[in-house]
Amino acid sequence: MGVKLIRIAAVYFVLGVLLGMYMSISHSYDYASVHAHVNLLGWASLALAGVIYYLFPAAGESTVGKVHFWLHNIGLPVMMIGLALLMSGVESVEPVIAVGGVLVTLGILAFLYNVLIHVKSSTK
Repeated sequence: MGVKLIRIAAVYFVLGVLLGMYMSISHSYDYASVHAHVNLLGWASLALAGVIYYLFPAAGESTVGKVHFWLHNIGLPVMMIGLALLMSGVESVEPVIAVGGVLVTLGILAFLYNVLIHVKSSTK
């Protein structure tokens, strides 16, 4: 699971950079919050989780690790697409953002649980 998270984190990194380039070139920063969330929750958080799951295979191979992966990677695109639409003036999309945010939050709580249960020091 660690390698999968690192790979998808790299995809989010590229998306975040491309969105940042678009905003810079167009001098329109309406999507700055989407850019920030993609870079933080997509690139940084998933890359770090991937490294943790790689270093601690029991966490990465656990059912909770898989639940974390799927909740995070379903919720984040839903939340970011919704946020981009909201920034474009589609106010009715707020519930979609909330659903995506809840999924991401549940995924992160699964990650926390996974770390507390499966990440252990090799020395006692």
